[in-house]
Amino acid sequence: MNAFDYIVDRIDGDYAYLKRTDALEDGEKMVARALLPEEIAEGTKLHYEFMMYSVME
Repeated sequence: MNAFDYIVDRIDGDYAYLKRTDALEDGEKMVARALLPEEIAEGTKLHYEFMMYSVME
């Protein structure tokens, strides 16, 4: 299974728009905030692995 790192580019209501840190030219990925950790904000770094997002320190 693949693992990816993202940064929260922007938050719009119930959705967050993420950008991969290794492929910024790929554009944004829209993800429902219910699938993300509650403490996210714009600029938060996230790690995605095994169908789960976690905040990177």
